[in-house]
Amino acid sequence: MPRARSPLLTSMLDLRGNGRACVYTEPMWGLSMMLVLPYASVFMLALGVKDQQIGLLATISMLSQVVFGLLSGVITDKLGRRLTTALFDVLAWAIPCLIWAFAQNFWWFLAASVVNGAWQVTQNSWDCLLVEDVDRGEITKVYSLVKVAGEFSALFAPIAALLVSQFGLVPAVRVLYLNAFVIMVAKIILLYRLTTETAVGRLRREQTRGVSMGRLLGEYRGVLPLILRSKGTIFSLAIAAIVGAVALINGTFWQVVINQHLAVPDPLLPFFPMVRSVLSVVFFFTVIPWLTHGRHLQRPTLWGFLSYLGGQVLLVLIPAPGTGGPGLSTYALLAVCLLLDAFGASILFMLAESLVALHVDRDERSRVMAIQRTVVMLVTAPFGWISGWLSGIDRTWPFILTSALLVLGVAVTSRFWVTTHSDPAEALV
Repeated sequence: MPRARSPLLTSMLDLRGNGRACVYTEPMWGLSMMLVLPYASVFMLALGVKDQQIGLLATISMLSQVVFGLLSGVITDKLGRRLTTALFDVLAWAIPCLIWAFAQNFWWFLAASVVNGAWQVTQNSWDCLLVEDVDRGEITKVYSLVKVAGEFSALFAPIAALLVSQFGLVPAVRVLYLNAFVIMVAKIILLYRLTTETAVGRLRREQTRGVSMGRLLGEYRGVLPLILRSKGTIFSLAIAAIVGAVALINGTFWQVVINQHLAVPDPLLPFFPMVRSVLSVVFFFTVIPWLTHGRHLQRPTLWGFLSYLGGQVLLVLIPAPGTGGPGLSTYALLAVCLLLDAFGASILFMLAESLVALHVDRDERSRVMAIQRTVVMLVTAPFGWISGWLSGIDRTWPFILTSALLVLGVAVTSRFWVTTHSDPAEALV
């Protein structure tokens, strides 16, 4: 009797068209930006940027994303999903990588943060390119595959560690940013060649031809009622905001706390995201599909919040090592943190993105998602500055904040859960 294939593996092999192109090129993101992200914050510290300034940069980046996010729906409809993705990937990633590679002080990072905010435009267009021609019932699996594809960079983390150990933190990170520039340009070209404009994209491009940007922005007033009338959309916004705030804080200060508070050496820093990524891939091909294959997603969402909460609380409780540096017990506790974070963050990423996509009005996807992302960013933006201020006092305090946010996530999911469709025949949860 043949062995049953993993549902996620089946979905990956059966993908066609734009969905396949988007998922199959996603590992290139991992080979570029994911190699350098473990060092981004400590790189800034090494160049004299303070904790509070790092937090401020995170908030400024979010505010830049708010502006671009608000424009993203209009731009995506005017230019089309495919062209928008290519143009704004260059603006949002290729150009900032060059700025980061040659950065000297806070002002260089400020400039890169402002330009990098344009990634919210390409996030909107890329999401539309990814899911608009995909069967509705496959959306959760597609977002799982996106997460898995992004995690494949874990296999290359030792390259970053080797560079840092051989050449030192600052020179090695500059090389990694230059590598990110080259790989991202290659990814942009490849994705553009392998995709076609979606059916909805062609329709919206025709509908907006000759219509000014100002008028299209004014039409957002007609989209707002679609969001406000939908309890499911409001609920998915709340979940996305909580997950986004926690991800912002962790992405900015997780490496800082283990490096500066727990004294983990610089060359070892990329191995922690590597382990987390490997665990995420394992979870996506084993536990997560089993938990999310059914019609009820509330329980796995709660498990995701509780697991993530456990990892954050444990990180706060790990005692700072003595003069001899971190011992076996410190690394063992960090391993447990990674296990809990990997499961919690992975399932919440997939569910948060899927809930937004499932609740959104199909005919107004780009504009509704633009407003949704703008709202989420406005809510999460202050947490960059707040967590930087907290880290300047005590480097574990940002994770007390994330723990509180995750408790809020549990409460919101328990009290306000809304299924993804009112029609039982189409319900997915």
